[in-house]
Amino acid sequence: MNLDNQLIAYVVLALLVALVISFLMTPVVKTFAYKVGAIDVPKDGRRMHKVPIPRLGGLAIFIGFMVSILLFVPITSEMKSILLGAVIIVVLGVVDDIMALPAMLKFVVQIVAAAIPATHSVTILAFSNPNIFSDNLYWVLGGLSVPFTILWIVAITNSVNLIDGLDGLANGVSAISATTMLVIALLASEAQVAIVMAALVGACVGFMPYNLNPAKMFMGDTGATFLGFILATMSIQGLFKYYAVISFVVPFLILGLPIFDTAFAFIRRIAHGQSPMHADRSHIHHRLIDMGLSQKQAVATLYVISAILGLSAVVLTTGGEEKAMLFFAALCIVAVVAAKVVFPKEVKEELKEELHEELEDLKEHGHREEPGKDKGA
Repeated sequence: MNLDNQLIAYVVLALLVALVISFLMTPVVKTFAYKVGAIDVPKDGRRMHKVPIPRLGGLAIFIGFMVSILLFVPITSEMKSILLGAVIIVVLGVVDDIMALPAMLKFVVQIVAAAIPATHSVTILAFSNPNIFSDNLYWVLGGLSVPFTILWIVAITNSVNLIDGLDGLANGVSAISATTMLVIALLASEAQVAIVMAALVGACVGFMPYNLNPAKMFMGDTGATFLGFILATMSIQGLFKYYAVISFVVPFLILGLPIFDTAFAFIRRIAHGQSPMHADRSHIHHRLIDMGLSQKQAVATLYVISAILGLSAVVLTTGGEEKAMLFFAALCIVAVVAAKVVFPKEVKEELKEELHEELEDLKEHGHREEPGKDKGA
């Protein structure tokens, strides 16, 4: 067996082990969530579910991921720092899912967790200059390397958490992002990054049957922040280091949906004189729901957007900027046409069904009123 075949075998095994463990652990974690009171009760307009649903599902994702990593990934000092930071993030998430913690405390702990890999060689040293008219191809961060790395990790960790607003959304988007990094790592023959991403994909897919609409369990902050943390740290290991020439663009494409949604949310809140951390109901998934899409349609739309961005990142790493731009434009056109063809019909059908149900209710209400009227007469 040559090196490439061996790597693919490890990738497949890592994915399958994480998937099976995550799938089997979810019912166990669900029972634990009920015992400790980690239940998401729909108490405001931002929540899309109508009945209490257990969270902490991220614990099953974490266990599946960790078992696979310990079996198949060589634990270097960098990997050890990433896993230690991930453990801190998961412990923080578990406590927060059981009893809501202050936002500032969570933010401080996230900085501490991010600082561990950032001070153990998991750092962004330089990235390509986004100014195409500049003679300097790279921005070398120097002394700003560690602070910039911490900022990146904390930002992505929270970005994934912020899009966790619909059944299966954050889990599916994370799985798509991880798959994109997996493909790029395989193309670059980066074994460690590929196996870690395979484990993450498997852990996400294993939890998916319980998380898709209608969800039987949520991943909670435990899962969303954990996924964001691993995606952020491994993007540094696998993208900023090995694709320096295009490193400004590739991670932003792969993680484009959570980055855009978070940036847009912060700008919107500041413009309205609110705190950037103020929770509201104006995220991209809320807007799609308000446009008339069902939860499943909104999630599918955001999956497609993530997949388009991911595929564009793969083309960019293999075929150059021109091909990636053409590919991205072509996929966007296809997605828009598909949405125009599919969604209006489905939305109209749903509206007809809702109208029919309302008419039936009115008829029943009318029949109930008639005997009363006769009595009064």
